Amino acid sequence: MLFRSVSARFTLDAMPGKQMAIDADLNAGLMDADQAKARRAEIAAEAEFYGSMDGASKFVKGDAIAGILILVINVVGGFAIGMGQHDLLFADAVQKYTILAIGDGLVAQIPSLLLSTATAIMVTRNSDAKDVGEQIIGQIFASPRALAITAMVLFFMGIIPDMPHMVFLFAAFLSGAGAYFIHWRSEGGVFVDGKPVTGKNAKAAQDSSSASKAVSNVGAPPLPGEALPEQEVKELGWDDVEAVDRVGLEVGYRLIPLVDKNQGGQLLARIKGVRKKLSQDIGFLMPSVHIRDNLDLMPSQYRITLMGVTLAEAEIYPEREMAINPGQVFGKLEGIETLDPAFGLEALWIESTQKDKAQTLGYTVVDASTVVATHLNQLLQKHSHELIGHEDVQKMLDILNDTSPKLAEELVPNTVSISQLLSVLQTLLREDVPVRDMRTIAESLANMSPRSQEIAALTGAARTGLARLIIQNIFGTADELHVMTLDPALEQLLLKTVQQSAQQTGNMDTLVIEPSMADAIQRSLMNATQEQENAGRAAVLVVSSQLRPILSRFVRNTIEHLSVLSYQEIPDNKTITIVATVGA
Repeated sequence: MLFRSVSARFTLDAMPGKQMAIDADLNAGLMDADQAKARRAEIAAEAEFYGSMDGASKFVKGDAIAGILILVINVVGGFAIGMGQHDLLFADAVQKYTILAIGDGLVAQIPSLLLSTATAIMVTRNSDAKDVGEQIIGQIFASPRALAITAMVLFFMGIIPDMPHMVFLFAAFLSGAGAYFIHWRSEGGVFVDGKPVTGKNAKAAQDSSSASKAVSNVGAPPLPGEALPEQEVKELGWDDVEAVDRVGLEVGYRLIPLVDKNQGGQLLARIKGVRKKLSQDIGFLMPSVHIRDNLDLMPSQYRITLMGVTLAEAEIYPEREMAINPGQVFGKLEGIETLDPAFGLEALWIESTQKDKAQTLGYTVVDASTVVATHLNQLLQKHSHELIGHEDVQKMLDILNDTSPKLAEELVPNTVSISQLLSVLQTLLREDVPVRDMRTIAESLANMSPRSQEIAALTGAARTGLARLIIQNIFGTADELHVMTLDPALEQLLLKTVQQSAQQTGNMDTLVIEPSMADAIQRSLMNATQEQENAGRAAVLVVSSQLRPILSRFVRNTIEHLSVLSYQEIPDNKTITIVATVGA
């Protein structure tokens, strides 16, 4: 009794943790809303069951203690009366009054036992739509165990001498038959054409019987008044079309413990932290990451997908630590050589016992969950422009409407459409400009829109409004900005080419130059960028506003760490120092 009460109390104390685990799995995409609702209903039923059991245990406990006290009083009182009033010997008093006390106790406990049992059934029943009778029948006959144990008890009672053998043995036979029947049905047993069939043959026999009936009816005309047989064919619906996950993480079977909180996995918490940090830094809510296992992957491999398309794959060792070489270390370690999947740095997979030594030598040591989370963070940030959509833009407008209702009303749809605003935000994110300052972006677009509706011009206006943020993200709080510029002759040539393209196509966002010149410009920019990085400075190219979007696209996929700014994006309180001039 005490054990059950303590067990129920421990189970109740664990309920909040189970609820939090469901919320974490729902946020991580491991289950949908319907599955989470079903899990919460199960936990609620379990909580009510154990809560009622806790109370029922205390109720039955008091009745049992009272019965024991009455028995002890009867025995002690019987000894005193027998030896004191009737002058019985101690052995005679024990023999007579102990038997009388036990008999009286048994008779007195029968109503108490029935009352306690009925009370326990009423209190500890589940609070679902079924009544008590349906619940009792379902719990007794759902498994053959209850009837099998009952049959064994009745059988042993039936073979005890001087007991009504036929009654107990017959009841034991009925209980055993019922237990066998339930077990037979649970193993897939069915009746086919009046004959019992069990196991793997049941399905085949059913199919054979159905096929025989179908064959026998082929070509047979229906009887008068008989309807034609209908064949049930499930119609396809949109539920059969699986939605594509915006962000997905597939893991091999050896990595499942990383995402299982019951096994101490920390990856779900790390991913939630990554989404929260990116959402705060970039300016819109990062979508949930749908995590699933994939047996097609290697056991220690994971895959990150975007819109169902693979972005990256890597192999990790969950039982080891990754020691990353930041560029300067003071010794060597033994381990499995690899590359950091997020940034491509040289690294080693080392044993956990080598962690302190690796940190002493200058290595950066992280666990497997951190490796996956960092890789995911880098990819989400790089592809953030593909993750933002119309619903996100509408939510950002709703938030802006709470603080600046007039500005939000003027912006959409009077100034730009949601699609145009989405294109502007995507361009900013593609150029590593956060969009969390929605008020500044909206004011810049509202001031620019009467003059132009082109996305490039609207993006340029938004960048000018966010100039201080852009400069701070690149240079920090420095007042002197070391930048590169184009050779004046080259810049004039490119501007002239842009103007000629605009006259021919009507688009100021196009640059048509010879492949040899494009290759020469690219090589010059790569060399200048490398020199700036070797000097420990940020590589920044400043050009005219007409050339900035064109050159930004030109270097985006070839020179990763080069930022292209326009002169209008330099704040007035900053000074420019030209450290390099790029020519063709």
